[in-house]
Amino acid sequence: MLRPRVFSIRTISESALLCLVLILGSRPTIAQSNDNNYMLILASGFLCDPGDTTTCPATAKASEGNSYELSGAGTFDAQSKSVKATGTFTHKSANGNVLETGVWLATELVSFDSYGAAPNALPRQGVGFGPRATGPRRMQAALRPMPTGGLAVFRIRLLPLQGPPANAVLQVNCTLGEVPRERSVEGIRLKLERSDTEYTQEAGGRVLILTVRAGIVTPGKTPNQETSPEIPESPQN
Repeated sequence: MLRPRVFSIRTISESALLCLVLILGSRPTIAQSNDNNYMLILASGFLCDPGDTTTCPATAKASEGNSYELSGAGTFDAQSKSVKATGTFTHKSANGNVLETGVWLATELVSFDSYGAAPNALPRQGVGFGPRATGPRRMQAALRPMPTGGLAVFRIRLLPLQGPPANAVLQVNCTLGEVPRERSVEGIRLKLERSDTEYTQEAGGRVLILTVRAGIVTPGKTPNQETSPEIPESPQN
């Protein structure tokens, strides 16, 4: 009886993350007027190395050994404090038993402290960001998402598959750019509201924040396209 339940939990969690990817990928544009707009990738996608549990999921541990594992993705705006991000979570005991699992949803961006851009980050697996091109390709390269370090703090809603929901504060630290010494460890921290337990130990997981450059335009009508003039009807005799 236990095996079908595990399959159901895994299927629902993966489906939730897939829905997020489809929603973000289906957006035809990210037209921005400033550099306060960012994308967040939390221990998912190309950040994960197969078979390496230190890369995914991102794990935050409490002093007594309990842990929360999170994966997800989304976008946020540092100026308006808006955020659209979600993913999956698993709560484990100190001995590794699964206590609960479900979906998390970001409800508010509390703050974002940028460490600056890192144009040459993530060269592995053929992934590269930042303006490396010259000549005609320089403009296209400048419009690519730019890896950026920083500490993002979100209010999130934990929605377990069983049991009541809970509110929490999630810290996501991306160690790119000019990283302060006290924030040199990449990963996440979690504080549940109405609980004295704090998960302040970054126990693994890769995170990435990308600046979305201004000037990305919607597909369809390009700047070179003009509205065709109307052809007047021929006068009838």
